[in-house]
Amino acid sequence: MSSLLHHITFDARNAFEIATFWAQVVDGHVHPDDKPGDDSVLVVTKDGADLLFEVNPDDKTVKNRVHFDLQPAERTRDEEVAWLQTIGATVYSDQRRPDGTGWVVMRDPEGNEFCVERSAAERQAG
Repeated sequence: MSSLLHHITFDARNAFEIATFWAQVVDGHVHPDDKPGDDSVLVVTKDGADLLFEVNPDDKTVKNRVHFDLQPAERTRDEEVAWLQTIGATVYSDQRRPDGTGWVVMRDPEGNEFCVERSAAERQAG
């Protein structure tokens, strides 16, 4: 027997605000029943691994034990990093190399780390 991945759940200070950020990142949408001020907010994704954000007043104090590695679908890595910054992400650690390989470690508006890798097209080009 096995289990199905139903939700990936995050603690959040403001569940609706951070859900709105991640809905943009993964091209999903906030569930229509969820609204600002809710204690839990669901982001529905196209691939079925939905993201659930639940209010928790504790501060984030250490590095995430689990994080997303994002591969841009329609932009290059560098274009994706620039776009993510316009919606509230920040660069935490730039691991890009002169030969074009590498990744960028970023933080969402609540400080959760995630990585942005090269797109499939960039990988294929070398």
